[in-house]
Amino acid sequence: MIFQEPMTSLNPVLTVGGQIAEAVAAHEGLYGRTLDDRVRTLLHEVGIPDPDQRAVEYPHQLSGGMKQRVMIAIALAGRPDLLIADEPTTALDVTIQAQVLALLKQIQEQTGMAILLITHDLGVVAQTADRVAVMYAGELVETAAARNFFALARHPYSRQLFRSLPDAAKRESRLAVIEGKVPRLDQVFSGCRFTERCELATDLCRRQSPVWDVAAERGSVRCHHWRQSAADGAPLPDAQPPSRVRQAGETLLAVADLMVHFPIRKGILQRTVGQVRAVDGVSFRLPRGRTLALVGESGCGKTTAGKAILQLIRPSAGRVVFDGSELTRLRGRALRRRRSDLQIIFQDPFSSMNPRMLVGDIVAEGLSALGAGSSAGQRPAKVAALLEQVGLDADAVDRYPHEFSGGQRQRISVARALAVNPRLLVCDEPTSALDVSVQAQVLNLLKDLQHELDLSYLFITHDISVVAYMAHEVAVMYLGRIVEQGSVDEVLQAPRHPYTEALLSAVPSVDPEGRRKVIRLQGDMPSPAHPPAGCYFHPRCPKAVAECRKCYPRVAEISDRHRVSCHLVGGAGSR
Repeated sequence: MIFQEPMTSLNPVLTVGGQIAEAVAAHEGLYGRTLDDRVRTLLHEVGIPDPDQRAVEYPHQLSGGMKQRVMIAIALAGRPDLLIADEPTTALDVTIQAQVLALLKQIQEQTGMAILLITHDLGVVAQTADRVAVMYAGELVETAAARNFFALARHPYSRQLFRSLPDAAKRESRLAVIEGKVPRLDQVFSGCRFTERCELATDLCRRQSPVWDVAAERGSVRCHHWRQSAADGAPLPDAQPPSRVRQAGETLLAVADLMVHFPIRKGILQRTVGQVRAVDGVSFRLPRGRTLALVGESGCGKTTAGKAILQLIRPSAGRVVFDGSELTRLRGRALRRRRSDLQIIFQDPFSSMNPRMLVGDIVAEGLSALGAGSSAGQRPAKVAALLEQVGLDADAVDRYPHEFSGGQRQRISVARALAVNPRLLVCDEPTSALDVSVQAQVLNLLKDLQHELDLSYLFITHDISVVAYMAHEVAVMYLGRIVEQGSVDEVLQAPRHPYTEALLSAVPSVDPEGRRKVIRLQGDMPSPAHPPAGCYFHPRCPKAVAECRKCYPRVAEISDRHRVSCHLVGGAGSR
């Protein structure tokens, strides 16, 4: 089995080779040099370069993609007939995701093993699966060959999942959501388990549990009314009102040449021997009431840039001007007064909340810490109003975080951020771990709040479909620098930088017939402690020329809003 999160599945105090060796010894009884050779062979088979060196390293020294490859090596140690892959790419960016999925398919072709892929990413399913089984509330509701399923899903739940997917075509409207929530599984069901959330439900559905109906060669479905939902290929009714379009206002946030360099210290005296250039000269502008998406591979510096803008990490250099105020110069009380204007929503809502605090106290904490305009007597009413604003019941104040679903916990995080009346929200992968129906709820909520409160978003994500739906502008980061920036249509539909092209080619499509050729990037992202000379991307770029190895390219202006740093596009020279 391959688990969802490799960092929590690997032992942080054992070397990578030692952990693979445990599995090999248990299944094959090898030891000594034969065991070491088998470990290195497995590392080579899963595409990890320099297996001799990697075998003696620890998990924290590997990238997310390489950690997942180590998990695959451990799973393959027993030469399995069946590999269960539980959300193996959920936390990975699209390029690493493409590498991992291609690796699994290659190993499957070589060994003939079967793969049970557990995922909520329909694009991954379309690009990799031979058959699909849809599960709801503990039971399967539809099974079909992948080609037939994506041509026309039959169960109402399956069809509503498709309607919840974000994309550019839905940008000016709200995403369809599945109302209600999954029923508790500690009850005896008398009818269809999807009844309370189904738009086609009748009294028959409440009285009698549906049995499997074999739809000829197209698969099987468990639904009384599947023929009605699939009639003529018509989609289910969609009454979602269009969202309001807001024009760009004046600049709220201006970032110029932002740098965050972490010192590398060694020895007893902890002398500085180098710098990790996590953010290495980032510049952009974010207008009031607009969304800028910051995308790129894991480790490119997206989250560090977001934290530096909020002054949670002090920048090494550069300027961060928020509404005319230079944040990098503020200290103490002056900075604290600005805190209420800038808030952050973290990727994992559960780990960002104190599990021993009630939700009401979690939301109210910022009000008391920053003195955001509410007296102690007014705070309960303020908290209740915030929870109602994000779609939660009033009784949520007296419950703990573990009592909520993932989507509800993210709503609590949004309420906590809104409590102090911010004007800018940094959203750090807020939907990456959510299924498509819950993701649609959170994205709708963020769009509604942007229109109601005139909020600006810095949206950090690796999900390009979310970018296409949410963002007005896109900035693509690679190794601490922005390599391409422009309007969402210009960047996503006509990318000019080879790295952007590779990112977009790796995005899985829900159309099995629309499989495009993935641009395979060689190797892993270089270490930010030792960036390559010239263009940082040239060691992995399939289009690199001699000039790319000599100096970093200047910024080329493609249009008023579209800028690219690439020798193949415009003026060469040092930045």
